[in-house]
Formats: sequence, C-alpha cells, structure tokens
Amino acid sequence: MSPVLAGVLQLTALIAALALAYRPLGDHMAAVYSSPKHLRVEKVIYRCIGADPNAGMRWPAYLRSVLAFSAAGLLFLYLLQRLQGVLPLSLGFSSISPDQAFNTAASFVANTNWQSYSGEQAMGHVVQTAGLAVQNFVSAATGMAVAVALIRGFAGVRARVRGGAADADGRTGDLGNFWTDLVRGVTRVLIPIAVVGAIVLVACGAIQNFSGIHGLGQFMGGTQQTNGGAVASQEVIKELGTNGGGYFNANSAHPFENPNGFTNLFEVFLILVIPFSLTRTFGRLIGNLRQGYAILAAMGIIWLGFTALMMWTEFAHGGPALQAAGAAMEGKENRFGVGGSAIFSVATTLTSTGAVDSFHSSFTAFGGGIQLLGMMLGEIAPGGVGSGLYGMLIMAIIAVFIAGLMVGRTPEYLGKKIGTREIKLAACYLLVTPTLVLGFTAASMVLPDALGSILNTKALGAGPHGFSEVLYAFTSGANNNGSAFAGLNANTPWYNTTIGLAMLLGRFLPMVFVLALAGSLAGQRPVPETAGTLRTEKPLFAGLLVGTILIISGLTYFPALALGPLAEGLS
Repeated sequence: MSPVLAGVLQLTALIAALALAYRPLGDHMAAVYSSPKHLRVEKVIYRCIGADPNAGMRWPAYLRSVLAFSAAGLLFLYLLQRLQGVLPLSLGFSSISPDQAFNTAASFVANTNWQSYSGEQAMGHVVQTAGLAVQNFVSAATGMAVAVALIRGFAGVRARVRGGAADADGRTGDLGNFWTDLVRGVTRVLIPIAVVGAIVLVACGAIQNFSGIHGLGQFMGGTQQTNGGAVASQEVIKELGTNGGGYFNANSAHPFENPNGFTNLFEVFLILVIPFSLTRTFGRLIGNLRQGYAILAAMGIIWLGFTALMMWTEFAHGGPALQAAGAAMEGKENRFGVGGSAIFSVATTLTSTGAVDSFHSSFTAFGGGIQLLGMMLGEIAPGGVGSGLYGMLIMAIIAVFIAGLMVGRTPEYLGKKIGTREIKLAACYLLVTPTLVLGFTAASMVLPDALGSILNTKALGAGPHGFSEVLYAFTSGANNNGSAFAGLNANTPWYNTTIGLAMLLGRFLPMVFVLALAGSLAGQRPVPETAGTLRTEKPLFAGLLVGTILIISGLTYFPALALGPLAEGLS
C-alpha cells in the first residue's frame, strides 16, 4: 500500500468515527447542560465548595466565578511545583524554579499545556497526577461552561433564579450557574469518556503505573534511564480536553504515550470528537439543529482543507534527499509515517491541543506555515473544547455584521440584534490574540537575550526559520495551543514570563468579552424573522463564514507569515 493511500484511508476512517459519535455525544452534552437534576456525587461536591447549583448568574457573576476558580487553580499548581522537593513520589526531582513554575501553572490552567521542561526529567508523580492531570479536566470543563453560557445568551433561556427579578418577558439575563456547568462537564462528559479511553490505550500498550526511575536496555547496547507513571490516564484527557501536555518530552511521539498507528488515530479522534459534537449541542440547545450543522460545515471545510493541503505539502517531497526518503520524513515517526503525522499535526494546530506526534519544526517550510495559520485562525476549526465553539460563534457574528453592511440592514443572528455593543465586544475578542502574538514576537526579535534562545542559528542572522520559531511560540501560547516549533530554548526567564502572560491573557481576556456578549444577548427580546433576515442555516452563510475567517486572519497575520515560513519556502 502506498503511503498516500494509507494516509487517505486513515483520514476516511477518522471521519467515519467522528460521524458516528457526533449525534449521540452532541445530544448527551445538550442533556447534561439542560437537565434540572443533580447526581448524588455532584450534590456532595456542591456542599464541599459551598455552591448553590440552582442559583442563576448574570454574566458578571459568571465571569467572577470563572476567574476565581482559575486563580485558585493557578496558585495551587504553582505551590505544588515549588514544593515538589519535599513531596512523596517526587522521584528525587527538585522543586521547580519560580519562573518555570509560573509558566507551567499558567499553561495548564489556561488549557494551553505549553511545556518548557522535559516531563520525565522534571515532574514527579504527585505533580503529574494531582496537579497537571486535574487541570486537564477542569480547564477543559471551564471552556465548555463558557461556551454553554454563550449558547444560553443566544437561546434566551428564561430565568430559573429563585427570587430573581425578571422583566415583562420573564427574562433576567441569566446565563446559568458556572459551578453546575463545571461539575457536570467533568463528571458527566470528561470522566466517563476518559475512563474508557484510558482502558483502550492501556490495552494497546500505553503504560499506567507509579514505578520509579529504572534503566532500559538499548538496541545498540547500554541502558537508558526512564521512569513510569500514570501515562494512559493523563494521555487520554490531554487529547480529549484539547490540552496537550505530555508525560514525556517526546509527547505523543513517545511509544509509552502513543504505541502504534491505531492509538495515533484514536488520539486524533479524541482531540476532535467533543469540539465537533458541540455544534450539535449548540443546535439542540437553541432549538434549531440546522444552525448547528451550518457551524459544523464551516469547521469541517477548514479542517479538511488544511489536512489535504498539509498531506500534499509533505508528500510532495521535492529535492533528491526527500525523494530518496519517499516524503518529508525528517522529524516524523516511522510508526505513523507522513500521513498519520500530517493528520495529527493539523488536528492539534486547528484545536487548542499542544500534543505532537512529530516535530513541527522539521516539517517543510510551507507545512510549518499551515500549522501557524491553523493557530492564527483562532483555533476554531473545530478549535478547543468549548473555546472553539464560542470562537466560531464570534466569527459568525462578524460574518453577519459584514453581510448586514452589504445590504444596509441591521444584522441579526439567531433572533438577536447585533448592535453597537455586540460588535464592539466581538471586535475586542478578535484583537486580543493578534496584539499578544505580534507584540511579544516583535519584542523578542530585538532583545539580544531573547534572540540568543534560537538554538539552530546565530543571533544576528536568525533568518526566516528562526523568526518562525519565535512567532510559533507566541502564537501557540496566546492561542492556548501549547505545541512548540522546537529549535527555541524557551526555558529562560524572558520566555517563561512572557509566554506565561500570553497564555493567561489569551485565555481569560477573550472569556471576558464572550461572557459580556452572552449577557447582552440574554437581555434582548427575540426579533421575529422577516423576508430580509439572513438565513444563517444555509450553505451560503457557511461559505460566507469560512471566507470571513480566512480574510480576517490573512489580513492580520500575512506580513508575519511572509517574514517566516513563506520567505523560507520561497528561498
């Protein structure tokens, strides 16, 4: 079987698996977030944290809860790393330095999972399981909760607040309860799938233990020191929650995390299944499944287009060295080949998943550009768990606004007027990430210490590839992706601090605008459809949405891409 055919068959199998899971998982999540009943274990959790699960929240209260919970998680994870040297099961590792502990805590709380350390050489079992793995669950559930809050804003869910003051239409601007959404996302969605997924990975060869450091015999003689760990359980949630932090430095290229071709495809399925299925949840909760299908179509078009383009770029293998290898095999695992690596790479960079099964810096110049552009779109096709959906809905608002300008009509989306306040909030959402990415990249390219971190080039002659490494680092951090381009020593005070700030600001500032937008929409009365209303469930709108995404991202980032991967590819 040719490598190209193998890649196509893998992609076909992946699409079939996602199609099979789409309806049941999407309907299940809709039921989870709309059910009036609480499970017994959930009631215990509510009593422990002192939350009233039936109390509705307006957007400021919802936002305060998100920020308070995340700040507590950030502090706990930072202290856990700083105290690692005195904790049990630390495997003899010392405590993490302050700047790296801040960077790692910010990374995992922000659902980014950027790692400036080698997992098997820095983190003990307690930090890995009680710290990093826990954040993999709750950070993903936080993103899902914010997405559901925005859906409720569109749906105009009537208040269920006891004693809440409603207007004449019975509306209070209630977005639900963050603590209820958070707990249900963990207990009813993430944990059940993660348990099954971990069993699958263990059955296929991933390790799951608490062993210490020991030597392994090497093929060419000698031994190599390695340690075990609860790898399968962390691997499954790192993919399912679009997190990405690897137990080992090689991440999903390590055979203990990703043993074979089947697990490689299974992990890609885990990355994509919730973000894609959330579009059905969206359609179900607003009472119009066709609206969900339109968002799904836009996501699917971009994902398939990027995957096909990446596979073509990497299989083209121009030049004698690449032709001799059969494709661009540098930096790719023989177990997965070019096809599996290309599919995995696009899945991670179009979602907020830092997992890698190959080294992105070793892809062709244009392949690296595709990875960068995937993140620069805002990681919305299908994007992160929760964050991909609310990012796509923001882009839908922009598309509706542009369509309204074309015909001279006040834009409407899902029965809500998109007025001055709504479009300002959407615009602020779009401006946050480019400001962080381009600002920090520019600063890093003029500071000698920052330039010195580019390992494969001289500081004064970094060239387009060196620029791409720095651009990739901040694009990955600010977009809450977490994958790295390699070739850049990011474990320095400058990069640990600035990337940490980019991750926190890139995660929580957009949430401020999303929840403020949700509150504004929830307070509106529905606008009846007329003959002039734009039909946003039609293929025409899906095409308009895709075009809007590509044009806005291109206008924003094309100059930076021209200095990096495009210049390298054309040189």
